[in-house]
Amino acid sequence: MQKQNKLPSIIPIFPLSNFIIFPNTTVPLNIFEPRYIQMINDSMKSHRMIGMIQPKKSGELKKPDLYEIGCIGKITSFNETEDGRYLIIINGVSRFKIEEEIKSENLYRSCKVNYQNYIKDLEDKIEEFPIKDLDRIFKDLQNLFEKKGFMVDWSSLKKQNFSNTLNTLSMASPFSLEEKQALLETKDLSTRKLRLEQILKTYTLDDFSNKTIQ
Repeated sequence: MQKQNKLPSIIPIFPLSNFIIFPNTTVPLNIFEPRYIQMINDSMKSHRMIGMIQPKKSGELKKPDLYEIGCIGKITSFNETEDGRYLIIINGVSRFKIEEEIKSENLYRSCKVNYQNYIKDLEDKIEEFPIKDLDRIFKDLQNLFEKKGFMVDWSSLKKQNFSNTLNTLSMASPFSLEEKQALLETKDLSTRKLRLEQILKTYTLDDFSNKTIQ
């Protein structure tokens, strides 16, 4: 609970479609829009944290509706390019649920959030399973990635622990935003693994159906 109390209750929000981040995962971001340049500037002056969340397909173009569940990340690296872009690295900390959007004069959006349902995200002890439990997922994903033309360093992935590998695969897979959101909202690793297997099964069945029709 102590770690949870240190997280800000009002955070800047960075909506990115078809993009999720999990606790204890790291992603690079290229920031160039003026509103998000302002967001990073403000964040760097305070807690260095931003809320990553997916926009829904509804709402206004420049202010879409948001999913309720996202993940707060901490800026661990910051570089500015000659043309004014920010190259940052975000480390996932904890998932959150939006309580309400806060009115602000800023160019970017801010929300009041709570972390109550995601206390386990902050625990030092992480639920683990044998990496071989992912063998079937690896096989199905390799087939899917090859068909999509994606290049993945599978040998490096298999050297990670179970949780990091599963979360990385969930983040990097070429799924729809709804499917990625479903993975983000799973309560624990075992449920996430099951959900990932279910999603992959639909892609495998679709591919089989297409081959059958042809």
